[in-house]
Amino acid sequence: MNYIFFDTKRNYENLLPLTYTRPVSEIRIGIMTIKEKWEKLIETNFSNLTQDYLQEKFPVKIDEENILINSSVLPNDDLISEIKRLKLNSFLKKDNLILAVNLDYDGAENFQNVNFLGLTAVEYYDNVTVIENLWDIFSLNGQEIEIDFKILTKNRISKPISRTNKVFNEENIFIEEGAEVECAVLNAKDGYIYIGKDAVVMENVVIRGSLALCEHSQLKVGAVVYGPTTIGPFSKFGGEINNSVVFGYSNKAHDGFLGNSVIGEWCNIGAGSNNSNLKNNYEEVKLWNYRDQKFVKTGLQFCGLIMGDHSKCAINTMFNTGTVVGVSSNIYGAGFPRNFVSSFSWGGAHGFVEYNIQKALATAQKVVNRRGIELSDVDKNILQHVFDLSVHNRK
Repeated sequence: MNYIFFDTKRNYENLLPLTYTRPVSEIRIGIMTIKEKWEKLIETNFSNLTQDYLQEKFPVKIDEENILINSSVLPNDDLISEIKRLKLNSFLKKDNLILAVNLDYDGAENFQNVNFLGLTAVEYYDNVTVIENLWDIFSLNGQEIEIDFKILTKNRISKPISRTNKVFNEENIFIEEGAEVECAVLNAKDGYIYIGKDAVVMENVVIRGSLALCEHSQLKVGAVVYGPTTIGPFSKFGGEINNSVVFGYSNKAHDGFLGNSVIGEWCNIGAGSNNSNLKNNYEEVKLWNYRDQKFVKTGLQFCGLIMGDHSKCAINTMFNTGTVVGVSSNIYGAGFPRNFVSSFSWGGAHGFVEYNIQKALATAQKVVNRRGIELSDVDKNILQHVFDLSVHNRK
């Protein structure tokens, strides 16, 4: 069977700016991305049916018979069993949410125009976990770290934990080969701690699980991490971190607080920068929503910073509670910038100007080159498209 993720317009827009540069399935939550979770459990590769401008980087593969799965839905064994039982020209739904569809080549190729009234509906009655809003990523991160931890470590033995560390509840700790963890506090009494391949936990780091430190990432000397937190691959983080998700290839190498936040790829948080995750009046936090083009209620008292790919902030930057920063923005200066910073903006509390696209691309090229990666023409085209898409938010 051929498996394809499909993005809905609603979920794409609700999860902006993170989905400006990736399909929904590439969102990291827990230890793995949504795509990696499904591929691990079904033991096959998935392709993506996503926004037109993303398709060249994330191509779709269509076969004679295809299972298309809603990319915002997280997998479980029972759901997978129901999906595998779907017959051709039928779909699985939970109330009004379409979970999966079985279609032939023509149906999959013209998925956007499929008439679901002509298909057989199958109701799914068990619970499903769906990533509908930006804040779901850190709010659901704890349960997903636990699920991913058990999947990734099943029938495996952790690398021995060095005796230089202070360890609590060792059975909830797994260290992959090549990782270095010395002179740290690893407290897994109330969660799980997963240290990925070739990751480094430096001296005097204090970890209170759950934590996922993915491959080739580092926790700098004296870092303090409260779970549930995920630091994606090839990242360097220091200071104080609480209930946050970093997709990967991003740095916050110095002191400062990051809490109840989601950081994309290729971001850099300057030394001494902090975000607020609680309003002074303790009221519910509102967050900018691209679909509605306004601030919407999150239902949360704690909500921090959402930052899209390639964005940066200078030293001692201060972010208000519930701030959304788009793609490839550069924030600096004294005071609090506004709670919504559109993509390709340059400035701070004193105001913003448009970040010249050619300069932005040149900076992105330098940043990825430092990791031995080339910024391809496809990547440049995606950033150009995001620049064009977001122009109305910069006016």
